[in-house]
Amino acid sequence: MESALFSPHIIKGVTLKNRIVMSPMCMYSCFEEDGKVTNWHLTHYTSRAVGQVGLVMIEATAVKPEGRISPNDLGIWDAAHVEGLKQLTHQLHKNGSHAAIQLAHAGRKSQVEGAIYGPSPIAFDHKSRVPIEMTKADIDDVIQAFALAARRSKEAGFDIIEIHSAHGYLLNEFLSPLTNKRTDEYGGNLTNRYRLLKEVIDAVKSEWSGPLFVRVSANEYDNQGNSIENYVQIAQMMKEQGVDLIDCSSGAVIPTRFDVFPGYQVPYAETIKRNAHIQTGAVGLITTGIQAEEILKNGRADLIFIGRELLRNPYWPKTAAQELGVTVEGPGQYSRAW
Repeated sequence: MESALFSPHIIKGVTLKNRIVMSPMCMYSCFEEDGKVTNWHLTHYTSRAVGQVGLVMIEATAVKPEGRISPNDLGIWDAAHVEGLKQLTHQLHKNGSHAAIQLAHAGRKSQVEGAIYGPSPIAFDHKSRVPIEMTKADIDDVIQAFALAARRSKEAGFDIIEIHSAHGYLLNEFLSPLTNKRTDEYGGNLTNRYRLLKEVIDAVKSEWSGPLFVRVSANEYDNQGNSIENYVQIAQMMKEQGVDLIDCSSGAVIPTRFDVFPGYQVPYAETIKRNAHIQTGAVGLITTGIQAEEILKNGRADLIFIGRELLRNPYWPKTAAQELGVTVEGPGQYSRAW
């Protein structure tokens, strides 16, 4: 069988050796709380490259210190962060993977000390702090921070940038009617709520000409929130701006429960791909090679984002290849066992 999962994929001049992407997952391992790469990051991410993941995407990396999810998150708000990130991309490239970075601002869900910010002064839950409603100056500052982060990502040698606009973090907060109650040009109808993400995309593209992904929460699991139909419209707007792929996650905008099962988010990637005519990534309890192959062969998504399964098994690509009857070359040092 000719495998779709292990076929190359070209995005804007970048050729991935297979369709397997390590999904961004926070490691909370900047133990000095300075946002700098540690030995943990070098070991953790490089091992997935050794395991033959085609694209290793590192965790949500904060464009501003107050935009960290936790004090132990990676950062890219300062030129001092570039050297460690450059070392990391070098290791990924040396071991055969392409490197991606997810640029993020946590907004009202930040757990760092000091002021936190959001589109409106609405806390995430009863245990959370109330964010400061952002002024136009605050908004402009964040847009500039994303642009500078894109410049530093290029300096650090990343091949792909993903903008984090999911899971109830700042850009998602502006997009959602559940969290954005503004009455200015950044609130109200969908066009206005999209404005900050639009301006961030433009700012990133002013510094970055490579492939650009955006992660979204394609279902907010609330009747008053954004639905997949809304995200088809949003994806069409992003395509017009030159975004190359939509990474389709869901939820976490507000505290809510929803049913989780194998492949539960794949229909969002499929719907956006087929209706917005843009490439998509599927994520969410994809655990086997056969499952991933079905998604790709049926044209439901273009890339497969693997999260927790790659935490359990850094060599998941080899396991998937065995399921599919495909031979995958491993590192020469492991040839006796591979």
